Amino acid sequence: MALATSHHRLVTAAAAAAGAAAAAPRGSLRFGAPRTPPRRICCLSVNSANVLGASSATADDPVPQPVVLIDQDSDRDATIVQLSFGDRLGALLDTMKALKDLGLDVTKGSVSTDSSVTQTKFHIMRLGRKVEDPDMLETIRLTIINNLLQYHPESSEKLAMGEFFGIKAPENKIDVEVATHVIVEDDGPKRSMLYIETADRPGLLLEVIKIITDVNCDVESAEIDTEGLVAKDKFHVSYRGAKLNSSLSQVLVNCLRYYLRRPETDEDSY
Repeated sequence: MALATSHHRLVTAAAAAAGAAAAAPRGSLRFGAPRTPPRRICCLSVNSANVLGASSATADDPVPQPVVLIDQDSDRDATIVQLSFGDRLGALLDTMKALKDLGLDVTKGSVSTDSSVTQTKFHIMRLGRKVEDPDMLETIRLTIINNLLQYHPESSEKLAMGEFFGIKAPENKIDVEVATHVIVEDDGPKRSMLYIETADRPGLLLEVIKIITDVNCDVESAEIDTEGLVAKDKFHVSYRGAKLNSSLSQVLVNCLRYYLRRPETDEDSY
């Protein structure tokens, strides 16, 4: 019962963060306008026969790093989601069901094993095309993390969400030991590549999108990578159909560094 309550709080916190990010006016956002995410992402039974994956690990085995990668670039028609948690994941039928309950079309792709890590891919579409709504992309990410915490509670010590919603908080202090890095590089004459590495938290994607659009940049595509405690995201961005010049790149970098390092800062103080 305590675990179920914590998962409800995770979804509520994510919804609150999404609502705060959506409340302010946004600039042009090519891969979709935001919507209000559902308050409850996952409501599956812990006793389900088709759970996220039955772990054969013993208590002495080190907990692997969970990775959730959302790829908007590699497939023209579908959003690709790649999930790994060492070799502990099973058929992932409950994860597929939770995603389908969001109104998504989900098909399971390849399953590959590299050393002791099994990687599973999903192809996700909405109304016949890839998911372009940032709110829904964040909801997809939190749905998968929610299922990890529910069916593999040991993952909480490796996830930023485990600090508040898991059975064991991460040993590293997220705000202290996870540094923020922001880089903008040219990626051809018509767009730039924005790299962000920072501490993960619910609603992070929406915060980043809001900051980008507040400086009048367009987001063309994204790769959203959650590796344990750290978010490692890449965005193709442009300004009026062209790559960012050095001045605008510096403004964007400064804004992202400021808000990502100090998430509690009021907008009026900037």
